[in-house]
Amino acid sequence: MTSRLLISLSVLLLAWQPARAQLAPAVDFFNSGAQFYISNNIPQAKDVVEMGLKLYPDDDKLKKLEALLNQQQQQNQQNQSQQSKDNQKSQQQKSNDQKKQDEQKQNQADQKKAEQQKQPEQQKSPADKKDGQEKPDEQSQPVKPGEMTPAEAKRLLDAQKDNEQLLQWKPEGKPRDPSRPVKDW
Repeated sequence: MTSRLLISLSVLLLAWQPARAQLAPAVDFFNSGAQFYISNNIPQAKDVVEMGLKLYPDDDKLKKLEALLNQQQQQNQQNQSQQSKDNQKSQQQKSNDQKKQDEQKQNQADQKKAEQQKQPEQQKSPADKKDGQEKPDEQSQPVKPGEMTPAEAKRLLDAQKDNEQLLQWKPEGKPRDPSRPVKDW
């Protein structure tokens, strides 16, 4: 705001200097407007050009610069409206994603409840087992979440044994002579 006022005053001072009997030439208005346009200060550039057009309505350079400024201002408005539309779409997308996540969490909670209800039904008492024989999958005691039964641990360790291999180290190249100095340049 203060820079706009200073520029307006400087343009007026140039126009009313007593040493100059005439007003500031149209080129001065054009140059000032062009400088503001280059620095991406479109509103101030437009003000300077409009002042110049009031004094010099037939100047071609000022008319062309005004057309360029109007075009730039329209593009800025279009970009802002496009950005606001994009922001609205992204906010809608975020809210939809949040709803989906909430639904997934609810479904997972429902599944956990159903599994917990089924788990007591699956566990049988030792009196229900036939001839005292136990199957390896059945458990005699309930297992806390995150823990393993001894049978599961044994199966896991056996599976890992099959994947193990011995590490054999073989040096590459010729053996180094310890009496030779190491080059470190």
